[in-house]
Amino acid sequence: MPFPSKRPQTAAELNRGSLLAQLAERSQLDFELTFYGDLLRRMPDYSDALRAQAGNLTTKGLLKEGLLIDQVLVKLRPSDPDAHYNLACRYALMLQPDLAIETLRQAVALGYSDFRYMIQDRDLESLRKDSRFRALLREYAEQ
Repeated sequence: MPFPSKRPQTAAELNRGSLLAQLAERSQLDFELTFYGDLLRRMPDYSDALRAQAGNLTTKGLLKEGLLIDQVLVKLRPSDPDAHYNLACRYALMLQPDLAIETLRQAVALGYSDFRYMIQDRDLESLRKDSRFRALLREYAEQ
């Protein structure tokens, strides 16, 4: 006969206020926001952590905070097309089409080439009807 587990089964069974109770009640997104936030306090130029944190902040609806991180990433990695693409997405989400189009053009100039994804990317929804966005797609689809 197996022995029953002595581990608490639910957050309510954990001691209130304990670290385990706090972790059990926290979403994965909130855990990652805290984790990457702590990591970035110690290693502020860690680009992989910055990229993850910017995405998490945006998912959480903290667009301004995600924008700040994307701007830092572009400064740290000025020739990275993905960093520019993500910054363009953030501008589009914040309804700043001029900056979004300009930054998207920069991403493409640096080598971003996944136009199939760009066409479907929901982050760029605010640009769909913008003639500059359509022109960019036409311009590079011909190459």
